[in-house]
Amino acid sequence: MSDIAKLELDGKIYEFPIIRGSENEVSIDIKSLRTVTGGVITIDPGFKNTGSCTSKITFLDGEKGILRHRGYAIEELTKKASFLEVAFLIIFGELPTKSEFKKFEDDIKSHSLINEEMKNIIDGFPKVAHPMGMLSSLTSALTAFNSNTVDINSKEEMYQAIVKILAKFPVLASWAHRRNDGLPLNYADNSLDYISNLMQLLFRIPTEEYKINPIAVKALDELLILHEDHEQNCSTSTVRIVGSSEAGLFASISAGVSALWGRLHGGANQAVLEMLEQIRKDGGDVEKFINKAKDKNDPFRLMGFGHRVYKNFDPRARIIKNAADELFQDLNLNDPILEIAKHLEEVALKDPYFAERKLYPNVDFYSGIIYRALGVPVEMFTVMFAIGRLPGWIAQWKEMRENKEPIGRPRQLYIGETLRPFKSFEER
Repeated sequence: MSDIAKLELDGKIYEFPIIRGSENEVSIDIKSLRTVTGGVITIDPGFKNTGSCTSKITFLDGEKGILRHRGYAIEELTKKASFLEVAFLIIFGELPTKSEFKKFEDDIKSHSLINEEMKNIIDGFPKVAHPMGMLSSLTSALTAFNSNTVDINSKEEMYQAIVKILAKFPVLASWAHRRNDGLPLNYADNSLDYISNLMQLLFRIPTEEYKINPIAVKALDELLILHEDHEQNCSTSTVRIVGSSEAGLFASISAGVSALWGRLHGGANQAVLEMLEQIRKDGGDVEKFINKAKDKNDPFRLMGFGHRVYKNFDPRARIIKNAADELFQDLNLNDPILEIAKHLEEVALKDPYFAERKLYPNVDFYSGIIYRALGVPVEMFTVMFAIGRLPGWIAQWKEMRENKEPIGRPRQLYIGETLRPFKSFEER
């Protein structure tokens, strides 16, 4: 293959370099397009065919169902590493040594306290406030209590900002949940590992002893690992473009939380549970809804099946399905919603209609039912996604700032009115 791509426009030929990635991905470098052509741009709604950056963090091949972080397969990471180990890998580039990991974990714990004045902010939210709205606001508010600008040329300042957000974010997320439920706000327990601590933050009641279920911790640990980074999705690219203005880490993460809130992004696992509830209320006839999904004239769609990127089985879904099966068996749950989910999965996987179109259950399908099994309320599903995605957002922000990437400034093709004279009130 040539190292040059040629574009012919109005009889002129322009040449642009071809850049190859480490996994043999091919891209055409068009950053000089407007300059050499005198103003020509490309149109790519949703940026589905546009690479906004180069990155060393995550490799994703949707056709082959591959997901790797820093060269490590997601299948191996979920089996052999913890959430914080993978976070270290994604953020700093290599798996931590035992001493590096202990320091990382200890440093996170040392920043787990939240300034008590933050309670004044959370008390100002109405009872009906959505946890994602609260989480975004509270994350942004961290800048008020950490007002010093981070010097990106200082490894120590960057490191301190990273461990602070990793420490405080789960606490703020749990406060958003407990505030809505009228429960007292919990503090971190530094005797626990990161995931066990998250569970006690969410669920511990002061009047009762909270017992950690190791199988539940394992399932949640794996699920959050699967969400840590997923290349240039909507929220991640939002973090990068906000950070490109030299906005700080906390403000950029807050923007990522808001982007994740949307139903088409982080809200998909909530939509799965809403669909399952719809099936239950209708009598639980899974086959009926399978047929509705296959009817092109019926607006009903199966949520949690297929993926915008993966054109094969979502590799994350393969992993988390096993964790879900183990969790359900251990908890011995008798939940009609979970029974409908398992029945729906079984029927859909055997139906040629879905197999031919590669509409397999994705990670959102399984994450929703795992969260339900753990006792996480539906409105908190996207918050849990945000906790999982936090290391990826940090890594992407860090990479973008260290690479000194230019401020994000997409172009547009104007299709509005051409120049016209102003009309007075009498002429309109």
